[in-house]
Amino acid sequence: MESFSSRDMAMRVQKKFLSSMATKGSVQMFIDDTTSEILDELYRVSKEYSGNKSEAQKVIKDLIKIAVKIGVLFKNNRFSTDELVVATDFKKKLHFGAMTAISFYEVDFTFDKAVMAELLTNCRDLLLKLVNTHLTPKSHGRINHVFNHYSDPELLTKLYEPDGPFRPHLTKICKGLNKLVEEGTI
Repeated sequence: MESFSSRDMAMRVQKKFLSSMATKGSVQMFIDDTTSEILDELYRVSKEYSGNKSEAQKVIKDLIKIAVKIGVLFKNNRFSTDELVVATDFKKKLHFGAMTAISFYEVDFTFDKAVMAELLTNCRDLLLKLVNTHLTPKSHGRINHVFNHYSDPELLTKLYEPDGPFRPHLTKICKGLNKLVEEGTI
């Protein structure tokens, strides 16, 4: 007997449709202004660091696609009780990572690239565990791409240089993170 579910089919179509729309213009429908501003600054950091506009766009597009797909999974109650525990762990780790990023920004010369890289790696691992059975290997590759890019110790070191060229971007990123933390979003 064929196991067809229109609900599953609708969710797959929705994920596919939303991921194909994950452009800067359409992202406004799915994320708030603060998150959009953070993504814009992350894009600028990636572009300036790598010197490669298309790579920077790909990293942000991958990040948006993953966020949209996970949002669709949550909206459709696709996560098991055990997976929801992983999701809670991920949110806690993300919150701790945001607080750590803000702290490193606010107190000069406290930045520790190993700590930040480990936090990002732990977030990546939790996210991969959460979506393991729900997303394709291609989506898993997107998660790895985003987290590996932003956990690069050289990128992190440049980003946190007190008088470095990325300081204005870091200021805007941390202002946005602070706002999201205060609102309870992360």
